Amino acid sequence: MYARLTYDVVVVGGGPAGATAAHDLSVAGRSVLLLDRAGRIKPCGGAIPPVAMREFDIPDHLLVARAKGARIFAPSAKRVDMPIDNGFVGMVDRDVFDEWLRDRAARAGADRVEGTFEMLSRDEDGTAVVQYASNKGPGKAEKRTVRARSVVGADGALSHVARQAMPGAQRIPYVFAYHEIVRIPARVEGDAYDATRCDIYYQGRYSPDFYAWVFPHGDTASIGTGSANKGFSLRQAVGALRQETGLEATATIRKEGAPIPLKPLKRWDNGRDVVLAGDAAGVVAPASGEGIYYAMTGGRLAADAVHDFLATGDARALATARKRFMKAHGRVFWILGIMQRFWYSSE
Repeated sequence: MYARLTYDVVVVGGGPAGATAAHDLSVAGRSVLLLDRAGRIKPCGGAIPPVAMREFDIPDHLLVARAKGARIFAPSAKRVDMPIDNGFVGMVDRDVFDEWLRDRAARAGADRVEGTFEMLSRDEDGTAVVQYASNKGPGKAEKRTVRARSVVGADGALSHVARQAMPGAQRIPYVFAYHEIVRIPARVEGDAYDATRCDIYYQGRYSPDFYAWVFPHGDTASIGTGSANKGFSLRQAVGALRQETGLEATATIRKEGAPIPLKPLKRWDNGRDVVLAGDAAGVVAPASGEGIYYAMTGGRLAADAVHDFLATGDARALATARKRFMKAHGRVFWILGIMQRFWYSSE
């Protein structure tokens, strides 16, 4: 009756949340389409804790550095070193890491498509229809549609899926983040940069309402900042931070910018067949900005919720993704939210 191909699940967005959801659902035997825009790399420090590596079977070879601690810079210019005793935080390059996750999902059985999500509509029987523009090269985008018994929206902080499926989702607070990936010289004078340390700056000259960072990535480093103040120049702030750390003359490999959510949405599902994950659901830890582990956790919980929904037909199963996430991590988010309001309120 219907000419369109029907999937159990269409996952929109191939970052850590979407790729994890696509992988888990494929392993569970569901037919999955993973739709992702080609060439997009999110600005990110790339920190991934050991717990994420254990829970999601991340191989060591994806780590480009192991941070043994952090240095926190206060507005007063005081600094505090925070070593990680007998441990480390892994650092990944998002272009390589995210592609590995997408490839793993494909190896598990998901169909990968490079394209841009455009619209969510309904077929005559009420089944969701996902319209996207496939990537065929410059000037060659082709409009396509597929039917989906369920949809996972993992398409970032300004999620188009969320805006079309859930009223109020567009009101999510966010900052705009920008970073530059730079080549690290063989020798850096002084201790302003350490290849085994993450540096975090709570200083107004680098961000009036967020924070700036310098994170090691082996032969490269991520130098970035963020702000919700549209009049604040992120590029100038990153330039000043590069000068401060002695990295102003190093080669710039690439520059990236994207919004980062500041608070989880109060609802992650539409009560029918759509559930959100990752930045689309607002799961970036306040104050610290940690996002990869929480995105993958949210993707896994979304996959579990969708799997239960498909098995039972009960749309209430979709709400379990948020319930389970907040039960496990809500207190941490609450405490970090208080710290964020304190740290970001003034110099």
